[in-house]
Amino acid sequence: MGQLDGRRIVLGITGGIAAYKAIEVCRRLTDAGAYVSPVMTKGALRFVGKSTFDALGSEKTQVSLWDEEHAIPHTRLGQGADLIIVCPATARLISDYRNGRSGDLLTATLLATRADVMICPAMHTEMWEQASVIENIAALRERGVQIVGPSEGRLAGGDSGFGRLAEPEDVVESVFKLLGKDGGHQPGDLAGLTVLVTAGGTREPIGPVRYIGNRSSGKQGHALASEAALRGAKVVCVTTETETAPDELGIEVIGIETAQEMHELVMEHASRADWVFMAAAVADFKPQKVASQKIKKEEGVPEITLEPTVDILKALDETRKSSQLIIGFAAETKNLFENASKKLESKNLDFIVANDVSAPGVGFGHDTNSVSVIDRNGASTEIPLCDKREIARNVIDIVSESWSIQVTDPKIQ
Repeated sequence: MGQLDGRRIVLGITGGIAAYKAIEVCRRLTDAGAYVSPVMTKGALRFVGKSTFDALGSEKTQVSLWDEEHAIPHTRLGQGADLIIVCPATARLISDYRNGRSGDLLTATLLATRADVMICPAMHTEMWEQASVIENIAALRERGVQIVGPSEGRLAGGDSGFGRLAEPEDVVESVFKLLGKDGGHQPGDLAGLTVLVTAGGTREPIGPVRYIGNRSSGKQGHALASEAALRGAKVVCVTTETETAPDELGIEVIGIETAQEMHELVMEHASRADWVFMAAAVADFKPQKVASQKIKKEEGVPEITLEPTVDILKALDETRKSSQLIIGFAAETKNLFENASKKLESKNLDFIVANDVSAPGVGFGHDTNSVSVIDRNGASTEIPLCDKREIARNVIDIVSESWSIQVTDPKIQ
């Protein structure tokens, strides 16, 4: 059985360049068992074809209030839906919905429903940051409308910033969380667990302007946090990348910068965590002294003495609960299995997730990854190159299986 079997979803597509992503959303929803009724605006037809959604949806795509046999199509769609998704949602659609204007079939359907509504905004950064758009989004949130995205990334026209439509897999995962496999708003297989995740690369200050850092984007840690929350866990995410941290799933996000700050926050929350994913790239060294003023080039090359940062994994092991699982991460450029295994043993980890960041499409800054998951017995599971959300799903499946054995076998305590 699919996760959305029996669910009726109206998928609204508006006239934005990101409309092509709605094709994948439609496919994923129908694959999960949902009955999908596509509704397109006239603007959407300028970007994607009606026949595509005719083929992928569960019924003929509707475009107008006047093009189907039912006399009042908006009430048929609105009253029969469990959920209405608008993907992408333009600034115009958001404004019309907020203010109750029904200028086409999609806005009329939104006004003619008591079902849950999910809006996936997509527009240029300047539009997204306009005061009127901000007010419209805030008003819809107050009414209980689910807002998914937008994210930061490449936009139409070659520029980059906030306003990029959420990826199809993230939209569908949000639908799973909202409707649930067992009939709506039900916890998943991680219900009752508390999961602590770290993400991003720490920044160790040289002075008030410069710092020692690394290339970690936090994407893999954020994907783990989102996946755990989707599956019912209570999640705390300690991250250096708060602007891109997941927030639509009710995750508690705590922003930090340095290794010391991460240590303090991790230790504060670890005592309540069942699983700890140390996905952050924590600096190994920091400047012994931090300049009080900006260091000028004309002052000459500064002498910077480094000292080790706090060993968070060691501190976690020294204070861990008997049943707690600690999962470390290792970014390597050579001797992947050997180096990762040494870290696994020396830090007394339950698992280590290792990747070769010198490989194409792997690791820092990429949306994809390829990892080896090694357990304390030396068994390794290889996850080939794929989206970081898929990596997160597979890693959590592996950890979950071990957890299930631990909590059901009285000899493993």
